Amino acid sequence: MSEARRRLAEAQGRVVAALVAGGEVPEGFDPERMRVQSASLVAKRRDIVARIRPDAAAAAGPDLVAEFAAYAGARATPPPGYRADAEDFAAWLRERGRMPDEEPGKRRRWSRLLSSGP
Repeated sequence: MSEARRRLAEAQGRVVAALVAGGEVPEGFDPERMRVQSASLVAKRRDIVARIRPDAAAAAGPDLVAEFAAYAGARATPPPGYRADAEDFAAWLRERGRMPDEEPGKRRRWSRLLSSGP
């Protein structure tokens, strides 16, 4: 990899870290715009996670926004994919006593719906 590509990759990594992991805003970027964009990305993740795991959204109740923000802020990077994000968020709530333990082997109704085709 050339030196220019390596520097570009590092710079891109700093931008991504600022957007999704609370990293320092790189020089030359507007901190307020980065904060707004970061909040938007967290909101998008939260909405998708709530659709994948409505039981987790219901367990968080009116604290969903705050709980998901705390969950997202506690991770250096988001999990690989929305399903993993949804499962991790449910585990986050469970660890905090906000959600009951799942029965082993019991498949959630919505997971069957998500995995079934047309």
